Amino acid sequence: MSDAKVVNKDQLIADMKVVVADAEELLRATASQAGDKVSALRGKIEDNLAKARASLADAQAAVVEKAKEAGHATDEYVHDNPWKSVGIAAGIGLVIGLLIGRR
Repeated sequence: MSDAKVVNKDQLIADMKVVVADAEELLRATASQAGDKVSALRGKIEDNLAKARASLADAQAAVVEKAKEAGHATDEYVHDNPWKSVGIAAGIGLVIGLLIGRR
């Protein structure tokens, strides 16, 4: 999975958490409102929020699982190709050092 997709999923999860928190705050703020329609609507919103929380938990678990898989794949690659990994790390370090040295 590309880094952009992981960032997009992480951002989506964070945004959804904000929306859920705002909706919960709205429900608390309107708790004193009376009426059958308001009560029915509050119940419907609470059900939808519960579903949204479950979906968020699933999405977050999927992102964590993908990150773990990427970590395991990287670990395997480094164990299978230690000198190539050292060379790549040294090259990246050199590039970063050159970029920092320019400032």
